[in-house]
Amino acid sequence: MVSTLSHIREIERVGMGAVSPRDAPVVQSWLRCLNDYKLDPTVAQEAYIVPELKLREHREQAEELIRIGRSGLETLFNQIAEQNYVLLLSDARGVTVDFMGDPTFDNQLRRAGLYLGSEWSESRAGTCAVGACLVSGEPVIIHQDDHFDTSHIGLTCTAAPVFDTLGDLTAVLDISQLRSPTAKASQQLALHLVASTARRIELANLMTRTRNDWVLRLARSPEFLDVDPDAAIALDGSGRITGMTHGGFGALARSMNLRGLSTRDFLGQPISQVFDIDVDDLPRFMRGRPNGERLIQARNGLVLFASAIAPAVNLRTPVAAEPHLPRALRDLSGGDVAMERVQARAAKLSARDIPILIQGETGSGKEFLARAIHDSCANPGSFVAVNCAAIPEHLIESELFGYVPGAFTGANPKGKRGLIEEASGGTLFLDEIGDMPLALQSRLLRVLAENEVQPVGALKARPVRLRVVSASHRDLAELVKEGRFRQDLYYRLNAATLSLPPLRDRTDLDWLIGQLLERIEKENGEAYRLDKDARAALLAHAWPGNLRELANALRVAAALSDGGHITLDCLPDYIFAASAPIAAHDDASLRRALSECGDNVSALARKLGVNRSTIHRRLKRLN
Repeated sequence: MVSTLSHIREIERVGMGAVSPRDAPVVQSWLRCLNDYKLDPTVAQEAYIVPELKLREHREQAEELIRIGRSGLETLFNQIAEQNYVLLLSDARGVTVDFMGDPTFDNQLRRAGLYLGSEWSESRAGTCAVGACLVSGEPVIIHQDDHFDTSHIGLTCTAAPVFDTLGDLTAVLDISQLRSPTAKASQQLALHLVASTARRIELANLMTRTRNDWVLRLARSPEFLDVDPDAAIALDGSGRITGMTHGGFGALARSMNLRGLSTRDFLGQPISQVFDIDVDDLPRFMRGRPNGERLIQARNGLVLFASAIAPAVNLRTPVAAEPHLPRALRDLSGGDVAMERVQARAAKLSARDIPILIQGETGSGKEFLARAIHDSCANPGSFVAVNCAAIPEHLIESELFGYVPGAFTGANPKGKRGLIEEASGGTLFLDEIGDMPLALQSRLLRVLAENEVQPVGALKARPVRLRVVSASHRDLAELVKEGRFRQDLYYRLNAATLSLPPLRDRTDLDWLIGQLLERIEKENGEAYRLDKDARAALLAHAWPGNLRELANALRVAAALSDGGHITLDCLPDYIFAASAPIAAHDDASLRRALSECGDNVSALARKLGVNRSTIHRRLKRLN
């Protein structure tokens, strides 16, 4: 084993720019330790074990992952235990939340940091497998004197990342030894075992979280398709991608010969954009079909074996949000991934007195979300909505702050209680806050800072206690730069920000159409039935006006329907504007245009300026 002094000297030379024969991940980690974390290689640090209370918090947050991964961890440990390895599962902060090792070596393992509760973040422990893996997102071997800290140079550690279904690194799986052969190559089998186990944990996590979605497994060879696929992708009832294993993202990126994309770039995209299939094709890839019939082709020609697993519920039945969500928030979406994240954050924020800023395009449902947050509070009180863009500027001050008798000419002789005071004990929703006059912003800031409001003409302020939720379709940070919005008010309002996705990006559009139709049925006391072609036209539209535009279109369709039967003729004319370019093509010219685009439907859709589903429907008719 290398001496401590020579190890320190080598790190110092690398820090001064010397070429090193060590693996690139090791050199890069050493440089981070020196330059970013300012660690000193001459100062050895003992392994750090977090306090018991802190460990409990980390384990509670990782509880579901530990449960899902337990079977895979036990299988891996049974494979490596006789070689005196220990197994560590660390969370995204580098804290070991699950551990398996020989209890007869507990004292030695604890001193070395190979123990439950040990923290292996790079900034604390220096170069180590867990820390380097957290930074790079790649499997890595840190063997003996690859470690930065001299107290760890006797160890060999091999780690692989575990990503969640949205592509975020959520954990690191590591196997380590106190003593090992000198050659780093001796750990190649360990690297293979830990990487394959991490891949199986990702698959188990995907299967657990997407029971109500299709799951498409992909493999280069049919032998491993149903037991250990290379990748897996979850799809909702409309064929849009809702999640994938990290290998799934890699397979997609390779299939399209793309670089620089993340998993999130694929979320919400139709599977037909990546592979030459539609949601209706999925049943032919189910188990029981001959392998030769379970081949799938990527848009660039790559061919993979595929296996489809049907959802646990009817495809067209929306996936309910997590049961622990308050009802008001649960009713905001039908399983859209981006909305589920908003719902989960909103549920946690509703239990705290924290100012919330809702961002989103016009008509995307900002007031619906604000009301749902209010209704989810334990003691909600009153909900008072103020549209800052709709109240005339000369009235907004008196409307918001109220006034005392005789405050100005024409004032109510009894005075008036302002909307801020009306909301005391409840929620004040300030819609289009970006349109509030600059002069009034300082007065609103005082309300938030001092918890008091001073009506126009009053000599004394009155105490108020309220929750403030604001919303804007404009970029408030940009307005601050332009000097049109107070920076101090901006920071006071956006303690937490919730961003609503536009309707064109939501995967639960079919569910939303059903919900809005139900609401219109209650309003009109009449039942409606949407035929197949009308539904397809609604799903193909881009909806620049978002939920407001969709609701208006359905109200028009309901009014024009005969006996509640909504057909294409009932829809507003603008719904069909996007279909005009394709209507100008006859069958032969459409085939020719598709051929010129390399049989890529997405490319043809971009060329014609239409939605991909419009072309898919036309092609189905040509069949």
